[in-house]
Amino acid sequence: MAGDFEAEQKRYLEGFVAGLQIARSAGSVAGRNGAAAAAGTPEPTGPDVPHWRAQDRVTKAGGKLSDQEKFKRELHPFDGYEKLKAQAATNTPPKPDDNFRWRFFGLFYCAPAHNTYMCRLRIPNGILKSAQFEGVADAAERYGGGYAHVTTRANLQIREVEPKNAVALIEHIQDIGLCSRGSGADNIRNVTGTPTAGIDPQELLDTRPYARDWHFHILNDRTLYGIPRKFNVGFDGGGIIAVLEDTNDIGFSAVVVKDGFGVEPGIWFRLAIGGITGHKDFAWPTDVIVKPSEATLVADAVVRVFIDHGDRTNRAKARLKYVLDAWGMEKFLAAMEEKLGRKLQRIAVEALEPRPPFHRSAHIGVHAQKQTGLNWIGVALPVGRMTVAQMRAIAAMARQFGDGDIRLTVWQNFLISGVPDDQVAAACAAIEALGLGTQANALRAGLVACTGNTGCKFAACDTKRHADEIATWCETRVAIDTPVNIHLTGCHHSCAQHFISEIGLLACKVQESQEESEDGDQVEGYHILVGGGFGPHATLGREMYRDVKAADVPQTVERILKAYLANRTSAQESFLSFAGRYDAAALKAMFDREAA
Repeated sequence: MAGDFEAEQKRYLEGFVAGLQIARSAGSVAGRNGAAAAAGTPEPTGPDVPHWRAQDRVTKAGGKLSDQEKFKRELHPFDGYEKLKAQAATNTPPKPDDNFRWRFFGLFYCAPAHNTYMCRLRIPNGILKSAQFEGVADAAERYGGGYAHVTTRANLQIREVEPKNAVALIEHIQDIGLCSRGSGADNIRNVTGTPTAGIDPQELLDTRPYARDWHFHILNDRTLYGIPRKFNVGFDGGGIIAVLEDTNDIGFSAVVVKDGFGVEPGIWFRLAIGGITGHKDFAWPTDVIVKPSEATLVADAVVRVFIDHGDRTNRAKARLKYVLDAWGMEKFLAAMEEKLGRKLQRIAVEALEPRPPFHRSAHIGVHAQKQTGLNWIGVALPVGRMTVAQMRAIAAMARQFGDGDIRLTVWQNFLISGVPDDQVAAACAAIEALGLGTQANALRAGLVACTGNTGCKFAACDTKRHADEIATWCETRVAIDTPVNIHLTGCHHSCAQHFISEIGLLACKVQESQEESEDGDQVEGYHILVGGGFGPHATLGREMYRDVKAADVPQTVERILKAYLANRTSAQESFLSFAGRYDAAALKAMFDREAA
């Protein structure tokens, strides 16, 4: 790895190590208390007690805990680190209970796709230093498959990690001032924020300090681990690049509160809760506004209500959305107020100014920052994959041409920020020399794909390969001049969020031929949806086609795009607006006519 850490990085690392020591101490206390409870102590104490009490309420009411809840009770993952180390020493793969537990350290065992782990990091607001980025490249080369992926939560994943390298990897990640703690399983996942925070000319608020505050709040409070199910939080500062905070369990959206409504005017966060688009629901917008300095307190209250009342029996119904479905918004907000010990600030929606608009292509190419004479450069990544050689070169470029920051986005790419005007051409040339680009056509700029079945046991298709095949086929046959999002997701978990894409593809298995029996050979395929959107245009895509073989998908997408071009009202009409003007039957008829 290159040179010494800067002073800021040293402070970051020292603070993080101190936080880990606090958390480990809490874990040791919890382990002893767990043993005491088993021996018959009437009232256990320690950070895991809120979860035990929630479990006990379920069993006393006659419910049956899910296996994962039992795994957490039998051995809390953070109390199992020595067991993980023992498995690494013998290169032993985990059994199902430990496969779940080690996700608390960000380790996902990927069998049968691979007999190796995937490691997912935590990067608050998706921004890291070039030295850290270079350190991740070192880790991917030394312990993984020699590449990394940018995820749809502005995060990094390292794949093909053998069991013997798992502990060395997560300790290496901590050595460079990052971590993977709580990035999987029943925990609060990576905290997203506006990727152009602090440099965006139109932003209302710099999300970095608020994402960072929430990040460290989670790291240093063990009671926030082992919640009923995964939990996502996103901060939108009103910047030009969408964060998709309305797809999160908690979305904080910066808003301007007008004068004359009985509330201090200025910049606040508006609260939305319960988003999970894989279950066909956006976050519910509320009339609650939050002072930015109190965002962590409010988020904590949401999570603690979820800890107490989330479903611990049925994993399919264990997300926050289902508490809201059962209770309604007012009951949930009242429970939050009880946790906070005060009333939430409510306001009429008329008191809020409209959000500054997104720009669909602002994550790609050269864009002027609010700092005079400086720019960010958005680099297009083929479905989020980078080799370690590319990563090291990117880190060097961020130092040479920019301010040393690398900013990941939810669109599976990254930005290099702080590039002076007179260095832009040289930086773009260096990026192009890496086999990457600072320009992308309207198809590739909005192309998103999950890991797929080459690295995920849940996926039915090789989504990244199929995404590239769609773009390669269509870009020479359809003259698309406006951005169109195309998202491919490999399973019902919807990591690539196919429901909010203008063209969304959900992987499935398709019979090789209609004549064959149900027991015959199956091939990879997709269900195809159209008309999804996000932000002010939030809507779920509608299914147009089922069981389309992967080999036929590029031609099908071609017909959809040609029908859009032939039937839009003007060159300015987006695909989303076009699709919204027709019912499903009319749309499908248009698409089918293009096959003639």
